[in-house]
Amino acid sequence: MLTHDPYDKYDHFDTFDDSGDDTRPARAQRRPRFEDDPQPNRSGRLTESARKRLAKARDDAATAELELPPGADRWSTWADGEQGPHPRPDWLITDLVAVDRELGVLKTGKEADVHLLERAIPDTDHSCLLAAKRYRSNEHRMFHRDAGYLEGRRVKKSRETRALANRTAFGRNLLAEQWSIAEFAALCRLWSLGAPVPYPAQLNGTELLLEFLDDGDGGAAPRLAQLRPPDDELTGLWHQLVAALELMATVGLTHGDLSAYNLLVHEGHLMLIDLPQVVDIVANPRGPEFLLRDVTNIARWFTMRGLPDRLTDPATLTEHLLEVAGMT
Repeated sequence: MLTHDPYDKYDHFDTFDDSGDDTRPARAQRRPRFEDDPQPNRSGRLTESARKRLAKARDDAATAELELPPGADRWSTWADGEQGPHPRPDWLITDLVAVDRELGVLKTGKEADVHLLERAIPDTDHSCLLAAKRYRSNEHRMFHRDAGYLEGRRVKKSRETRALANRTAFGRNLLAEQWSIAEFAALCRLWSLGAPVPYPAQLNGTELLLEFLDDGDGGAAPRLAQLRPPDDELTGLWHQLVAALELMATVGLTHGDLSAYNLLVHEGHLMLIDLPQVVDIVANPRGPEFLLRDVTNIARWFTMRGLPDRLTDPATLTEHLLEVAGMT
């Protein structure tokens, strides 16, 4: 399991503003909780980040093609969005003179597509590969899973709450942005704790840039579902998974959609991916249910590959994880 030196937790929550009428009794500030989704500043029917991107696109449209070096698709967006947690890895290119080049599609999905991106400094040999996860627009995304995962999360503006509930065009765009914000926040928090997740490099609107996990031969690291590991490796991968679930439980979280398709094997290490629906098992009324489902789904895969039931019993592991989370 990959480890990192613990760093200050990713601070992405706002507390309620109790200012206003001084005659009202003072209220204690509510402690921020993980399920309270961090919300970007909004004005009108576009998010503030969307307005900035549109303004930048208009400013750059006339000259972008002339200024970009040959082969580049855009300038680095490092300065435009939220940046990943410290300490940042040495391989990450943060120079503002860098350019991005599209190398192809790694994966297509119902909620997002993942592209391979090279970020390089022109006329040097300094570059890095990133996985660019781009959430689909409101016209193409699927929202059939949203309701249960959003229980326990809060949106602080009533108009936005109504838009989300009614699935208006604004509400669907807002929801897509919420998923990208939630995944970036979860990855930053888990990476800082030392969990086996790819480094979250950057968030810009609905585009999430992540560490690219390769297979050593230029391709992407395989999903667990693609592998048929021998018994000794299978047992080792199971113990890595249990350790990762225990670490998440210490902060009251479960993956929310755990399966052999949401786990990569990178250089012998099991890596958690696809975390927009991460569930706070304490705040979400259905949290223990999601935890049991996660454990049952992944335990079934390991059992079908030959691990004994006594090792993978879902009820026993779920009870242990709830105890780790302080819920029993």
